Amino acid sequence: MAQAHQILIRKLKEHSRLGAEDVAAINSLSHTVRELANSEDLIRQGDDPAVSAVVISGMVARYHLLRNGRRQYLSFHMAGDMPDSQALFIDKMDHAVCAIGPVHIAAIPHKELLTAFNRRPSIGFAIWRETLIDAAIFREAITNNSARAMPARMGHLFCELFYRARSSGLTEGNTFAAPISLVQLGETLGMSIATVNRTLQQLRVSQVVDFQRGEIEVKNWKRLAEISQFNPSYLHLKKPPP
Repeated sequence: MAQAHQILIRKLKEHSRLGAEDVAAINSLSHTVRELANSEDLIRQGDDPAVSAVVISGMVARYHLLRNGRRQYLSFHMAGDMPDSQALFIDKMDHAVCAIGPVHIAAIPHKELLTAFNRRPSIGFAIWRETLIDAAIFREAITNNSARAMPARMGHLFCELFYRARSSGLTEGNTFAAPISLVQLGETLGMSIATVNRTLQQLRVSQVVDFQRGEIEVKNWKRLAEISQFNPSYLHLKKPPP
């Protein structure tokens, strides 16, 4: 499916330079397409996968599974992202990745990716940069959950998701489909369901953002970014979204 190649190329170009030979090498990679149902795992903790996934459509989430069965969601990934690219560089996955709503992914063999890295190091640098941006998102999430008040904490996550989606051309006007449940939102932000609902109501009353039925609607971006202390520099995009 040529679509998977084009989605990956578009995403890597958000932060890295790719020449014509790099693009040709990516287009030559074989892959298989897989459909995931809501909540289905793409990767489980402890797996040693032989392929890396590119999200074609939908959203996936990275999470830690705790001993009591609860989850700590670490990050969310949308079309173009490679949520398990770390598996290229480590022996076993120390986290899991699951579908958030219906998802299509393209699975590319590690052997082909590593061969492409040897032939075209700039591709390797671009995918390595993807993992570094993931790490920057993790660091920001730690600060977000540890040091920000509840409205800023939730607003910051909405800002990040909307900004990334807009950079990738996935928004429709001022909205973005993010089929995250309120339980998952709480497990991401370290909030109880009661706190999630109360914080959402505070943001609605502020008329800066709303989140209903799996859709983020930004009503006042400038004010939302101010409330949330959002500075997108940690995403390391070459240019801001249009």
